[in-house]
Amino acid sequence: MTETKAVTDWKRVLLKLSGEALMGELDYGIDVATVDRFATDIGEAMKSGKELAVVVGGGNIYRGMAGAAAGMDRANGDYMGMLATVMNALALHNALERQDIPARVLSSIPMPSVCEPFIRQKAIRHLSKGRVVIFAAGTGNPFFTTDTGAALRAIEMQCDGLAKATQVDGIYSADPRTNPDAERYDTLTYGEVLAKDLQVMDGAAIALARDNDLPVMIFSLREEGSITRVLNGELKNTLVHGDRK
Repeated sequence: MTETKAVTDWKRVLLKLSGEALMGELDYGIDVATVDRFATDIGEAMKSGKELAVVVGGGNIYRGMAGAAAGMDRANGDYMGMLATVMNALALHNALERQDIPARVLSSIPMPSVCEPFIRQKAIRHLSKGRVVIFAAGTGNPFFTTDTGAALRAIEMQCDGLAKATQVDGIYSADPRTNPDAERYDTLTYGEVLAKDLQVMDGAAIALARDNDLPVMIFSLREEGSITRVLNGELKNTLVHGDRK
């Protein structure tokens, strides 16, 4: 097992954003000002020498599991959710390009009139040329979450780590927004996350990260500039990595 790098030493990073994060204070859809703020923050991280790939969820528009719970075929619902992530990826791409930050959208579901198809070597080349690479449409397969897609793409891109943005500053034993007695963890092993059923990411994503020694860092996106600050070691976070010695 390789030694885990400090977050400040990560050069190539996969950033996972939830679709809900793009809503800002809205109840549904995409808040342009919020997306612009994320684009600014990503640009600042790039200026500090980071290479950034991004996976955005689609929950602000549609969730396949919600559709399945209402009686829709699960596979169909998941494909609809994948298309929602393409919409979010295009919104983020637009915000980045308007700030003169070079970016590309690569989709697991081919749609050449809208964005590039996902080709691993092409994505790596974009990253090496200083472009933000936004991965859309998850893995391209139903029954997999965008968390699993993020872990998969991070491994394929040979990222130093996966940074997942949430509404809280790390992993807790329970939701700290509803349980003030929830315990916060600074570090955890993959096995501890699975054994404690902490559900910060789905089990398939954590298992994939574990099997490929991919560190996963959980941080809060609520503060302006949080992406740059957490990668510079200036914000609290929880790091999930290999077994303790």
